[in-house]
Amino acid sequence: MKDMNDMRIGNRIEELSLNHWPALVTMARGGWLLRFADGYTKRANSVSAIYGEEGGEEELEERIAWCERRFAELGVPAVFKMTPFDRPAGLDGLLDKRGYEKKDTTSVRTVELAGLPEPDRRDVRISERLPEEWLDHFCRMSGAAASLQPTMGRMLENIRAKKGFAVVLHEGKVAACGLGVAEDGWIGLYDIVTDAELRNRGFGERLVHGLLHWGKENGTSRAYLAVVADNAPALRLYGKFGFAEVYRYWYRIKPDQ
Repeated sequence: MKDMNDMRIGNRIEELSLNHWPALVTMARGGWLLRFADGYTKRANSVSAIYGEEGGEEELEERIAWCERRFAELGVPAVFKMTPFDRPAGLDGLLDKRGYEKKDTTSVRTVELAGLPEPDRRDVRISERLPEEWLDHFCRMSGAAASLQPTMGRMLENIRAKKGFAVVLHEGKVAACGLGVAEDGWIGLYDIVTDAELRNRGFGERLVHGLLHWGKENGTSRAYLAVVADNAPALRLYGKFGFAEVYRYWYRIKPDQ
């Protein structure tokens, strides 16, 4: 983290992301939030410790063990989503000592929307209700299993902030799709994906531009997103809009025993 302002922004983005990517079940223990969504995405199936209470190592060991038991009941390894402002600050080191593997380092980036030019909207469509076919397009382009669609649909329907489900059309075919969620002056971008056969032709850029402008129309002045830190094509795309890194998060995953 660069300074206290970045920490404040980071904490707010973490709160927003809990709202904008909701789990199906949430439990709490010592200020930590355990989130479960039938295994769909680590974000919605992990422990978030941004509200965690301070405690000694013995107390933390007990709290970690309690979390591990909850995941074991589902037959899956425990997963912790780690940020630079976790509570307590030594949690990542303690998980490392317990053998947890570090995975999927992710860059959280933000941009101010002032001065965003008017987008070309000719082939961009945004619906504020979840179209059933949007899930079909997302699964087709992302490679997500069709069996996950019911879980995905429940999660997306549970978002209580304003939603925009976007697609970009090309010759009558959906070339890209994505989700924007607007709340409290922010728009978060999720599930941005382009058809593999149509990449590097500007469709992802048009999709992001359309969603950011939709966010402005719905009262937002800033945007955030999360991108895997080594995803060079996505970083180039978001760099065109001026997205800059504020912090990184990663996952700690309990190895199979």
